[in-house]
Amino acid sequence: MHRSFAPHDHDDPTPIWPVKPDRLSTVLDGLGAPAKTWAEAHDFAARPGESLVVPGSDGAISAVLFGLGRDGDPARMPFLPGRLARTLPEGVYQFADHTDDDTLAAIAWGLGHYRFEAYSGKSDAGHARLALPSGVDGADVSRIIDGVYMARDLINTPANDMGPDEIERVVHRLSDSHGAELRVTTGEDLLAVNFPLIYGVGKASPRAPRLIDLVWGSPTAPKVTLVGKGVCFDTGGLNLKPGSGMALMKKDMGGAACTIGLAAMIMEAGLNVRLRLLVPAVENAVAGNAFRPGDILASRHGDTVEIGNTDAEGRLVLADALSLACEEKPDLLIDMATLTGAARVALGPEVIPFYTFKNDLAATLIDHSARTYDPLWQMPLWANYRAMLKSPVATINNAGKGGFAGSITAAIFLANFVDPDVNWVHFDVYGWVPTARPGQPEGGEAQAVRSLYSMISEKYGG
Repeated sequence: MHRSFAPHDHDDPTPIWPVKPDRLSTVLDGLGAPAKTWAEAHDFAARPGESLVVPGSDGAISAVLFGLGRDGDPARMPFLPGRLARTLPEGVYQFADHTDDDTLAAIAWGLGHYRFEAYSGKSDAGHARLALPSGVDGADVSRIIDGVYMARDLINTPANDMGPDEIERVVHRLSDSHGAELRVTTGEDLLAVNFPLIYGVGKASPRAPRLIDLVWGSPTAPKVTLVGKGVCFDTGGLNLKPGSGMALMKKDMGGAACTIGLAAMIMEAGLNVRLRLLVPAVENAVAGNAFRPGDILASRHGDTVEIGNTDAEGRLVLADALSLACEEKPDLLIDMATLTGAARVALGPEVIPFYTFKNDLAATLIDHSARTYDPLWQMPLWANYRAMLKSPVATINNAGKGGFAGSITAAIFLANFVDPDVNWVHFDVYGWVPTARPGQPEGGEAQAVRSLYSMISEKYGG
């Protein structure tokens, strides 16, 4: 059980009353006249996310009022209870009535408790704990929260302590914990086994590039493969980013962090899959041997790539990893990457675009996105935009011309290296929460992971 929770049968937890405005009078009548007077004195009106601690006759907390808001209020959302984890005093609490979704409320509570304090010297000693609502699967909720925490920690860790070697160590520990097989190809060995794009992007860094390859589960089970962009820091290469553009580039391995957290959930749940996790882990550095604009690089797929921009490096390392993944024709192939700023211009930091040729897969993802309050939006793999990646000297250019449709052209570039018969979906994640929201503190974030875990669990449960 996650540390933010207490057992169902904990003695005498403090009740939290989730209440809509039209039910407020009824709830206050049940709590008694002093509680009603207290709520009126504090202008408590059950607004979305509003909370009020109600004292008893002895001065101790007797109850907590928590506003859900009116039906149809745009501020009303199933993650609102995430605000309570850090605002309530230390103690054990329990919802006295149903929330909009008890499972999502529990997940939001656990995720809202998160703080990255590895470097601050602060301790996370006392805090409010929730006795889980009846009917909520505590083990599953806990593994979801643990997987998200893992991804958040990886993204939040600064690049000086989270390079390719450190990502390898994280996956090694995960492999050992679950009895998985792990193979890592490093440095010039990447060329010997035909991963020229991964090597080409990462060779300028003193921290050697590598491909991390974890395999878990029965070889006869359906194959689910996760590919995560592991660019541990992105200077932009010789197309150097300005200082403001580099400020958050520790999060450019956010795709890898998301897939590692998702892999942990899948293995912990014991799902009936043969899981493969592929992480091309590199640093896009500046040095005399860095790849250049105008260079033409080979790929595992066989196509040649003209480098239009060295700051479009994530798609290069993914191309080699996706080519490898397709060689065994997995039942489901998922890649996740902090790939383009264009995705943020289009959809902002919260809504994650995804791309797939498979309409049934897209519909299933949208369904699970709604169920899990994990916002996704399908974007088009518009065939005409393939012309933007045309090269006069190579098979394809890595950067679209004209500055239009940057997220779409990046996805089209990746599609060039994917077997069209494979059930493939690409997520252009942000991996960051710029302004805290309920259940989502500012900082690194595992986006699209809960939707994917929900879909994979439903299809391959057991």
